[in-house]
Amino acid sequence: MKEYQTITEISGPLVFVEADEPIGYDEIVEIETGDGTIRRGQVLDTTSDHVAIQVFEGTTGIDRDSSVTFLGETMKMPVTEDLLGRVLDGSGNPIDGGPDIVPDERRDIVGEAINPYSREYPEEFIQTGVSAIDGMNTLVRGQKLPIFSASGLPHNDLALQIARQATVPEEETAGGEASEFAVIFGAMGITAEEANEFMDDFERTGALERSVVFMNLADDPAVERTITPRLALTTAEYLAFEHGYHTLVILTDMTNYCEALREIGAAREEVPGRRGYPGYMYTDLASIYERAGRIKGQEGSITQMPILTMPSEDITHPIPDLTGYITEGQILIDSGLNSQGVVPPVNVSPSLSRLMDDGIGEGLTRGDHGGVSDQLFYAYAEGKDKRDLVNIVGREALSERDNRFLDFADRFEEEFVDQGSNTNRSIEETLSIGWDLLSMLPREELNRVDEEYIDEYYQGEAAEEVAAD
Repeated sequence: MKEYQTITEISGPLVFVEADEPIGYDEIVEIETGDGTIRRGQVLDTTSDHVAIQVFEGTTGIDRDSSVTFLGETMKMPVTEDLLGRVLDGSGNPIDGGPDIVPDERRDIVGEAINPYSREYPEEFIQTGVSAIDGMNTLVRGQKLPIFSASGLPHNDLALQIARQATVPEEETAGGEASEFAVIFGAMGITAEEANEFMDDFERTGALERSVVFMNLADDPAVERTITPRLALTTAEYLAFEHGYHTLVILTDMTNYCEALREIGAAREEVPGRRGYPGYMYTDLASIYERAGRIKGQEGSITQMPILTMPSEDITHPIPDLTGYITEGQILIDSGLNSQGVVPPVNVSPSLSRLMDDGIGEGLTRGDHGGVSDQLFYAYAEGKDKRDLVNIVGREALSERDNRFLDFADRFEEEFVDQGSNTNRSIEETLSIGWDLLSMLPREELNRVDEEYIDEYYQGEAAEEVAAD
């Protein structure tokens, strides 16, 4: 360890120190203030004679007389299976009043990239209990599927619903046996009110027993947000690849994380990129998102659902734009559906799961009934087009076919998407509701579904014949 008292400048969350020996990048630092308080930091940049340190707990109270000790190691997360059920702050310290963590080992929070050759392709279904996701934008193990939302929309409610309901069906696991499932919940820059809401829900529903929660609040130092998701993912990697857990990592809010990057970049006087964000933000986000996946020969998996709020609901903003490039789709929360009282207000039309087709269909236990999701997408899109037409010519001018699609779109939102925040639907229930809705349409319109499934599940013509009799 090397100790210095050569602080030359303090700028925002950064401390600059003169050093006469080489200092390692990402090395952990302890700064002792005049009153004996210890602050932790991390080497952000290093040259032959100067070191830039980002301080996790903020620089208040640090002056030029403070001593700086370089510990000679990078930041590590103490990991153990006993972390399940625990609540930690954004730096990984327990805040639930429980005992100190006795780790099995301490792991570097940067992690190690999964060798592409060793990656197993994601194709096993994760059931979230939310029809708009399971039926229309299926999540599979090892995928990274973000939720795009906006300020004031109930994305936190959806995150909590997924956290308490998500499971891997037994038939999806090796040998058809139940497999361990864990949720790693990383909150960044949330308010105390939101934190209380999260914890009340976790404790009330019992979801905390299978979860590890990391909490970085809005009044915590912004720089701490840069390590919170990495602590969460390090924990997920340990549980997945050492103990065989299927882990679902929910990170909210990635917008707050990116704002922290911008704050640090401004303090370093970096040349900004798009809208003031660092030019390396794409690479930085990729270092987080790409830690999802599966490894050949390993039972466990890491699935990510990062949540971000789009400024001004602008999907072309750098944060959702770059996230969309790296991840495999998006779930879009819609303000229009939210104003109608639809819960959860998921707009399935612009939503997308690029790996959905690999996790459904013939030979896969999730099943798709031969293209029912494609048919639902088509019918809903047709119905929404007819809404625009009604505004021009009125409903009376529409044909019988057009009116059926119009009614379909209304019922699709009311019965399929709107399920409430406390309803947990199995995939069988989701598909059953889908077939009930498709039975509103003439049989000849079902040109995206296999005939054998139409014969088995379609009820439209039979109902018409009964009514005629």
